[in-house]
Amino acid sequence: MNMFLRLCLGRGDPQAPETRRRCGVLSGGIGIALNLLLFLGKLLAGIVTASIAITADAFNNLSDAASSVVTLIGFRLASQEADEEHPFGHGRIEYLAGLVVALLILLVGFELAQSSLQKILYPDPVVFSPLPAGILALSVGVKLWMFAFNRALARSIDSPALAATAADSLSDTAGTAAVLLGLAAGGLLQLPLDGWLGLAVALFILHTGWEAAKDTVDPLLGRPMDSALAADIDRIVLGHDCVLGIHDLVYHDYGPGRAMMSLHVEVPADGNFLELHDIIDHIERELKVRHHIETCIHMDPVVRDQRTNALRDQIAALARELDPACTIHDFRITAGPIHTNLIFDVVVPYNFPLSDNQVRAALYEGIKELSDRYFAVIQVDHSFVEERNKS
Repeated sequence: MNMFLRLCLGRGDPQAPETRRRCGVLSGGIGIALNLLLFLGKLLAGIVTASIAITADAFNNLSDAASSVVTLIGFRLASQEADEEHPFGHGRIEYLAGLVVALLILLVGFELAQSSLQKILYPDPVVFSPLPAGILALSVGVKLWMFAFNRALARSIDSPALAATAADSLSDTAGTAAVLLGLAAGGLLQLPLDGWLGLAVALFILHTGWEAAKDTVDPLLGRPMDSALAADIDRIVLGHDCVLGIHDLVYHDYGPGRAMMSLHVEVPADGNFLELHDIIDHIERELKVRHHIETCIHMDPVVRDQRTNALRDQIAALARELDPACTIHDFRITAGPIHTNLIFDVVVPYNFPLSDNQVRAALYEGIKELSDRYFAVIQVDHSFVEERNKS
């Protein structure tokens, strides 16, 4: 296995399209070859034993071979460079390939459930033979190896498609082991377990397919940024002395290694804007090199005098009283002859129980207790990186 992993990864960047293409092609090629051999062996075993569970397991391997074809093609297409019609590249094809694999898993589970129910209603005797039992035992070992191999690849390049393939191999391992048990019980003990074990295998396969589908649909629909990635972005951006705060981080996933991001950073209003602009450009390049993210940063100048800082801390404390995850940003003061306007944005989690109007009302009340002269202008935002705010 280590030899195959070194062949895929080499010393290149795991997120580079060429590295991912090699891993996907190797996984697909191995999957096609091994699953076709397992299909032929189990089909022979199913014919010899007259077992519906073994025959269904054989066709499950045939569908796995088709899934490997999808994986192979998907990774090759995903590695294509950006073009006029797809300016952000083709990386999401990898997610689509994982979704197709998950749908094939669900289809196999559904078909196996139907066949197993027929076997439960109309049981046939199962003939035990050492050759089919040996083929099934060998299949368990092969599928365990495929599970470990694809899981190692998936973790190395953070691939939902290969994670779905690994999950499929694990479900096949459990399914074939159950079929082997049914063969022994039916042939040696004359217990009519073939259909029931087939149904159990089908339910396990359906569960695996559902979980794999969720893992591939989420990045297609758009999911929150990974909390570890968000924390590292905070570290990089806030590591520059001129950056006073960060907010409104929006992340767009166009496939592994192909992402875009926009964020706002607070900088001193009295700073040298030519120098600040140069630092912001440097941060954008740093994020691209480290995380392969095309980043657009907007600068928000903020005043940091004693009065502003004190009021900002008081308003931030009022927001935390609503929920510890609530934060404020873009805090500004405009003083007038009668009223002093406090202008700011408050960020709340998506699952926050209060409506935006209720949030404003609660903050208005707290601000009025600080002074009747304060008038608040509040914009309520919802966090795009909810897990980061909880950490």
